[in-house]
Amino acid sequence: MPIGESLAQARHQAGLTVAQVSQQTRIRETIIRKIEEDDYAECGGDFYARGHIRAIAKVVGADPGPLVEEYDARHRAPGVTGAVSLDELLATSAPATQRRRAHRPAARVTAPGSPARGPADGSGRHPAGRIARPKAAPAAAGGWVAPGYPARRRTVPWIVFVGLALAVVVLGFVALRLLAGGPRAAAPSAAGTPTATGHHAGHGRPGPAAKASHPAAAAPSPAAKASSSGAPPAAAAPAAQALTPVRATAFGPNGGDNPQLAHLVLGGRPTAGWHSDWYTSARFGNLYPGTGLLLTMGRTVVITGARVDLGSTAGASLQLRVGGRPALAHMRAVARASGAGGVVRLHLSRPARGRYVLVWFTRLPTGTSGAFQAHVRHVSLRGHR
Repeated sequence: MPIGESLAQARHQAGLTVAQVSQQTRIRETIIRKIEEDDYAECGGDFYARGHIRAIAKVVGADPGPLVEEYDARHRAPGVTGAVSLDELLATSAPATQRRRAHRPAARVTAPGSPARGPADGSGRHPAGRIARPKAAPAAAGGWVAPGYPARRRTVPWIVFVGLALAVVVLGFVALRLLAGGPRAAAPSAAGTPTATGHHAGHGRPGPAAKASHPAAAAPSPAAKASSSGAPPAAAAPAAQALTPVRATAFGPNGGDNPQLAHLVLGGRPTAGWHSDWYTSARFGNLYPGTGLLLTMGRTVVITGARVDLGSTAGASLQLRVGGRPALAHMRAVARASGAGGVVRLHLSRPARGRYVLVWFTRLPTGTSGAFQAHVRHVSLRGHR
């Protein structure tokens, strides 16, 4: 099982959200989500990636040793940059130093004032048959070096290189701790779309993401700023209204999961709704990239938000996609949610136009029987016609 999937499964079994793991490890939520997807590009290198894996594993109750070994086997960079200890750094840098010394030409040095040695027979050859070299030229430092070689060549001792490398590692670790300890603002997802705010079914208080959105909601609108400065107010945007899809169908490979239940997610009140098939892992048993529900609007509309009731299970990862054609490649992801459960409210930072809206699951939550299955009791959309 991949490292990210092992950590995500352990987190779900421990009943922790990504935000809770971030608070305990002081690692940003975006980095934790990327690690659970086996993406280590934002970790900043092997040293930090191993530290993040160890920290997350300790919080969720997993053994960090095998996970770090698997990371070294699959992702570790070769050479000095991948060293994690002084012994490894010395062992990695020593062969390079030996190679440099082996290829360095040796210069003959004679003491100043000593006579040049030549053949006794005046033939220009030494008794051993070697060609006599010309007289050595004076070096800058007062010695004598054979012609054709630099006057003086010095190499930096390898211990200096080791010391510089260790200093860089220590400074990088200190910088990481300082950055991780500072205040973290709510970061957008990798695709540039906002994350979702929501709460689990049965809880009346909003989650941390919902609290973070309050200051932005309290900021004055551009029209209010214009009126306070004396400029004529801009035309107010039309208020969002409820949008009713024409129909709901299952969407995915081989026609999607349980198509006969898809229509149950529409209507005035929540019902038993639709659910996916059972799978052996959160990644659909490595059979499919995802599954979901396709909502046909019947005409081009502008989507500003959605409300998805996932029932009592938690731990799903889903996307809200909007487009003009009922194909995954033609529907752009405009909002995302990770580790979601209960009622999920998806807020779009920018309205999206299209004739089709897709609720697309990329990760399944754990069911009551230990298998993995997604549930949708009800879906409602808001926007403009």
